Amino acid sequence: MKKLITLLLMAVTMTATAQVNPYKKYTEKLPFQMAEVSAPVIPDYTVNLKKFGAVGDGVTLNTKAFEKAIAALTKKGGGHLVVPQGVWFTGPIVLKSNIDLHLEVGAVIQFSGDEALYPVIKTSFEGLDTRRCQSPLSANGAENISITGRGVIDGNGQCWRPVKRGKVTDGQWKDVLARPGGVESKKGYWVPNQAYADAEKSANMNVPKASTDEEWNRIKRFLRPVMVSLVNCKNVLLQGVIFQNSPAWNLHPLMCENIILDDVLARNPSYAQNGDALDLESCRNALIVNSKFDAGDDGICIKSGKDKDGRLRGRPCENVVVDGCTVFAGHGGFVVGSEMSGGVRNILVSNCQFLGTDVGLRFKSTRGRGGIVENIFIDGISMTDIKTDAITFNMYYGGKSVAEMLADGDKPDNVTKQPVTEETPIFRNIDIKNVTCNDAGRAMEFNGLPEMPINGIRLQNIHIQAKADAVFNNCQNIKQRNVHIAVR
Repeated sequence: MKKLITLLLMAVTMTATAQVNPYKKYTEKLPFQMAEVSAPVIPDYTVNLKKFGAVGDGVTLNTKAFEKAIAALTKKGGGHLVVPQGVWFTGPIVLKSNIDLHLEVGAVIQFSGDEALYPVIKTSFEGLDTRRCQSPLSANGAENISITGRGVIDGNGQCWRPVKRGKVTDGQWKDVLARPGGVESKKGYWVPNQAYADAEKSANMNVPKASTDEEWNRIKRFLRPVMVSLVNCKNVLLQGVIFQNSPAWNLHPLMCENIILDDVLARNPSYAQNGDALDLESCRNALIVNSKFDAGDDGICIKSGKDKDGRLRGRPCENVVVDGCTVFAGHGGFVVGSEMSGGVRNILVSNCQFLGTDVGLRFKSTRGRGGIVENIFIDGISMTDIKTDAITFNMYYGGKSVAEMLADGDKPDNVTKQPVTEETPIFRNIDIKNVTCNDAGRAMEFNGLPEMPINGIRLQNIHIQAKADAVFNNCQNIKQRNVHIAVR
């Protein structure tokens, strides 16, 4: 009898142990070495936002209530901040270590569009060290944090983003022009105010020229932030929540370690300028699973800093698993670059579907970046209604989507061979297999640099129906096995 009890206890213990980490399966049998990733452990202590004077009427500003609640949890060593049903209007929220922000069903956190609530801070945007407005939801240097539940986080992005006439309907454009304070800085291009238009004239890829605090504050509306900024954080979980309508990028983990995105929906309007759904930058050990992305720019994007700033940071984005995800609209389903100057390596993308994206698999860079992209493994991708290329490698990226490049008739600049330096981007050792695409504009485009061809791409079990065939320029060691392209 004693032996039977012992065996039963062992069985219970083994079962419990097996259930401890449901994410372990994603790091088993990978084509590269990766540590097991698990969800953060949050202290068993709970407070309700209402306890701190919050009012969920969609009008009352609850910034102080969020701040007090997080401070109270921090004093207790952490715990769960429950946001109940209601519309909780607020300024920026800063998460601290050992805290779970939990949104119940029917809970909407909506961030104010009042730029006065968002101070200008030193940060990184599009891979460069610069200044931007503080993000609506942020954490810096935190450990063991999570955002969970079944509610919605809304960034009120329409207060911040410019709008291109060609991307919206007649009715939408009429509504945009009616927004107070906005100006049409040039025909068919609306911006939120004149200071935005002035800043944009001198900006280099969204990084403006300003030297004094007064100048930075005058152009605050141009300094639209990413909605969720997680910097130098460790042990992070985003689960179940809808993240939508961001001022710029939607989700931006930067230099984080051990991070999980599970069953989230990140969405923006299709016309959202710089409205990337997810930009995972210079992170290590990350899982992106069972999630959906619907974006005005790239869907799932891997980055590691831009040009000299990225090379000096020297932190690759590495050890990443993307599994069971869906991308609807967006400039690319799964994307690497163009900011990849710190390197990208050890990435597995499997069992995903891209439905109506401009491009399916998109790899992009340009001279000046430097960095090495290698050991990328893509297995099991289903695509339909891809507007341009099912698969593209473009080493002449100039800031436009592939659809915009084709519409404008853009051709690569300076195609003559250049010296190889630390600024030369390298893409090599990439496996793409078991891909099916029904209806693409073009099957594939590989456009490498003459001084640094795209090298070592293996294409296996690829079936694409497209209006145009594949094009290969400046590539070497491209191996194709069971690749079928039906041009219709």
